[in-house]
Formats: sequence, structure tokens, C-alpha cells
Amino acid sequence: MTDTFRSRDERWLLPEGIEELLPDQAERLERLRRDLLDLFSSWGYRLVITPIIEHLDSLLVGTGSDLELQTFKLTDQVTGRSLGVRADMTPQVARIDAHRLKSAAPTRLCYVGPVLHTRPEGFARTRSPYQVGAELYGHGGIESDVEILQLMVETLGVAGLRGLHLDFGHVGVFRGLALEAGLKEDQEQELFEALQRKARSEITELLRVFDIDTAYQDMLLALIELNGGGEVLNQAREAFRDAGHTVHAALDNLENIATLVDKRIPSIAPCFDLAELRGYYYQTGVVFAAFVPGYGQEIARGGRYDDIGKVFGTARPATGFSTDLETLILLGPQRAHEVRAILAPNEDDATLNETVAKLRRQGERVCYALPGHSGSAQDMGCDRVLERRDGRWIINKLG
Repeated sequence: MTDTFRSRDERWLLPEGIEELLPDQAERLERLRRDLLDLFSSWGYRLVITPIIEHLDSLLVGTGSDLELQTFKLTDQVTGRSLGVRADMTPQVARIDAHRLKSAAPTRLCYVGPVLHTRPEGFARTRSPYQVGAELYGHGGIESDVEILQLMVETLGVAGLRGLHLDFGHVGVFRGLALEAGLKEDQEQELFEALQRKARSEITELLRVFDIDTAYQDMLLALIELNGGGEVLNQAREAFRDAGHTVHAALDNLENIATLVDKRIPSIAPCFDLAELRGYYYQTGVVFAAFVPGYGQEIARGGRYDDIGKVFGTARPATGFSTDLETLILLGPQRAHEVRAILAPNEDDATLNETVAKLRRQGERVCYALPGHSGSAQDMGCDRVLERRDGRWIINKLG
């Protein structure tokens, strides 16, 4: 009998990392969604809506192993082909730009909607983030990177987040060093994973086993120490003075972006971490993330990913950012929910119905009382009531 009752109870449990939003949370999320789409539109970013499920080879093309591991897979019962549930909308939007829009001019696109992950990670440690973001295609200069950064900062401001910290890196530094050092693909991946953990002893041992030039061992090991303020770039130039053009070009790019950020977002001082390589397998240049005090996870991330459109037929420069709406409402100001609804009597009266319709057009929330219902007007979220007085319907506050 106990097992029977337990199984009945468990029918109502959600899978781990999958959440549902109750009315107050859902309304906050929807208000923020609308505000952000209005913000994006004011910057010239147009909304696209991507499918939640696609053929697997289309969904994962150009994204490397990161999304492969995070994508739920299933078989199409109609065609027998492998399908995937989207884990990130960025590659889908890149396909729209390259394959469907095919514009020669810079294109600004935005998106919002749920994605699904096989494992919880990032932002709110959920498996069902509500992703929102913006992408700029067709311009490879630092101006587009900084525009995306500005828009990311404004997005977090609209969500009510303050005290932002921006963290910058560049995949070209590690990628250039790995190439010059002659690392094989599997060695590069193993070293990359150790760098993300900043595991000095493990990195030292790997470099010894790989038997690469001592100078490159020192440079690769130096990556884990190169984090902090603007002085990091000068330290990196000294540490990598014997590196090739790719590494120095990446440092020049970072410095130029930081200079422009200082002019356009003077309230934020960029920090640098040259061992932080978010999205390494499809990013091609600068990578960045935003943090707020008291929360250990990044709350938004982005960067440049110029190569992804090539597989869809058009190799266009690309830069963008994304965040999770649920994380933003969790970290944003927690305002008390204000009950603002009107209870109307359930009467067959044309004037009453006209009054209700007019109030709704004015933005009021109006609920009809239902015959024989239990509970009070307040239980239904109503703080006012429509009452007839002298042949007119007027609004009175409830007690």
C-alpha cells in the first residue's frame, strides 16, 4: 500500500532541473520579456522565432561538442531521422541569417523562448532556461562587439540588476598558442578542460607529457595567472612576447575593445581572464560574461563566432549575447505583487457588459463572478467591485 501511495505522489513530481512558474512569477517573466523585446526593437533588432525541434544534423552543425552533449535526441516517427530539441537558439538564428535572409548588409536579430538541456549548467542551474538574446551579423569590427556589449548591459539594467562586472577573454590567445606549440586535437582539448578548472598541477603535468617546447610550456601555464584589470593585457604581452601573430592580434583586439567599452560604457571597468574560454569550440574571437555581486554564476554571456554561418552557405561575421529570463527575475528586484482586478457581477445586462469591455480596453483586469462560487473577491485577486448605482455601473474599492 505504501508503494502505491508513493507512486501516486511521484506522478506530480517534475524531472530534476525542470521548473514551472506560478502566476506571479509567470507574469513577471512575461512583463520582462515584453520590455526586452521593446528594448531590442529600439536598437534595430528584429524578432525571429525558431523551431523547438529540428533534424539533429542541422541543429548541431558548426557548434562542436558543447551542444552535442546538451541536446536531447529522439527519432522522428514519420521519417526515421534523428531529431534534437534545441539547447541553444544561437545556431538556429545564424542559420536564418545565412540561409534564409541572405543579406549583404549588417543584420540585427533577437529571439526569446525556452530551450532544453540534458544537464543543468550555467545561469540558474536549470535544465529548462528561458533564453533571450541578440545577434549582429555582417560586421567584423570591434564596433559591433561593443554594440552587443552595450545592449547586454542595458538588458540587465531593464531587469533591475546593478553593480555589474564584465569579464573578458579571447579564444585566439589559447588557440594560437596551441597551434604554435604543435598540440594535437586531443591534446588541445585535454589542456583546454584543465585550463577551465585552473588546475595548475594537472596543466604542468600535461605539458610535460606532451613534450612541447619549454617556451610554450611556460606561455600556456601563464594563462591561468593572467586575470584581473587592464594591467593584465600588458602582462600578457610580456608573457607572450615570443608568440606568433595570432596571439598578438588577439591581444590587440581585446585592448581595442576595452578602449571603446571605456568610452561607451564608462560605468563599467572591464576585467580580463585569458584562461576563460566560454564556447571555445565555436567562438572565434572575444568572449565575455556578466556577473553581479552575491551570485557566483555568470548571468549573461556572449562573444564573436564568425565561422558558424559558413556551414549554412554564407560565411558572415557574427557577434551576440544571451541570458536567461528566469535568472533575471530571480535576481531582479522582488517587488510585492499588487492585486489589481475588478469583480463584476454575473448579470445579463448590456450596459454592464459594455462597461466591462471598456475597462478591459483601458488595461484593467476584470473578472465576472460565477454563480455559486466559493471564496471571496480577494481570493480571486480582486481589490475592487463593479456595482450598480442610480442606473450606472461604478467601481468601488473592497474593504
